[in-house]
Amino acid sequence: MQCRSRVRVAKCQMLVTSSFVLLLGLSMATLAAGSYFGAHFAVIGRASSDRTPYEATRRWAFCTSISLAGLLTLGAVLGAVATVREAGGLMAAGFLCFALGFCALVQVAVWKFHNPTQVEDAVLDAYDLVYDQAVRSGPSTVRQQLAAIQDTFQCCGKTSPFGLLGDAEASLCPGEEAARQDCLVGIRSSLRTYGHIASILTGIGLASMVYAMGLSSFLWFAIRTGSSLDRRGKYTLSRSLPGRSLCRHPAPAWCILEQPHSPLCLSAPVAAGPRSLASSDAPWGCGGGGGHAPSAHRSGRS
Repeated sequence: MQCRSRVRVAKCQMLVTSSFVLLLGLSMATLAAGSYFGAHFAVIGRASSDRTPYEATRRWAFCTSISLAGLLTLGAVLGAVATVREAGGLMAAGFLCFALGFCALVQVAVWKFHNPTQVEDAVLDAYDLVYDQAVRSGPSTVRQQLAAIQDTFQCCGKTSPFGLLGDAEASLCPGEEAARQDCLVGIRSSLRTYGHIASILTGIGLASMVYAMGLSSFLWFAIRTGSSLDRRGKYTLSRSLPGRSLCRHPAPAWCILEQPHSPLCLSAPVAAGPRSLASSDAPWGCGGGGGHAPSAHRSGRS
């Protein structure tokens, strides 16, 4: 009884964990789409060339996040379906997805720990390149791209280390735009917001993967041993083979099969006579007289 209750609790926890992992995967996919197609990152991507480190880092982060989100979503779906259907193969596949997701999240955490400012530095380098080109080239398409970046981040220019700005640099922030914050500060604050969200999702994902792997392994062993499960096998109604009936009465018998080699035979109802089949001479499992429909007793595992 205690084993059955433990399995039921584990199944409920697995369903809840799978739902949570599914939401986590969707959150990662949303963050990846926002960091690639969002206004803050897209405007810098249009201004920078394909050969800059920013574009390489941006593509790598997007592909990694989408792949990880898909892996978590697949693991959550497999875990939920395997729990409902009590399928050992699907549960093993879900465990594999959770394990791969855990390894990927560990690599992301290690990369984040050793390179905490790599994305930030790539974005700032791309802005510096556009800013320097706009200062040297005068009115051109580059200045329009720089103006789009500054309007998106609500900033203007960058502070000179010498405290004075030249005429070309001052012309990039005319009028009220000169009162805006430094673009280096504005870009850095925006990127740190995305970084904090990514770090939170990574930590939650690691904890969820460990918990999901423990539940899926426990349920896989429970399914393999066949103990304390609510649903096992399928039942079909078929005609019994001659000479295989468990009843002494020669009337036609029907078998309810749980497994091909373990039939439970039920004789067809017969007319009530002086001596009914329900007497002590009739074996267990045979239908009684009186025209009542035969009843089945489920054998095997519950």
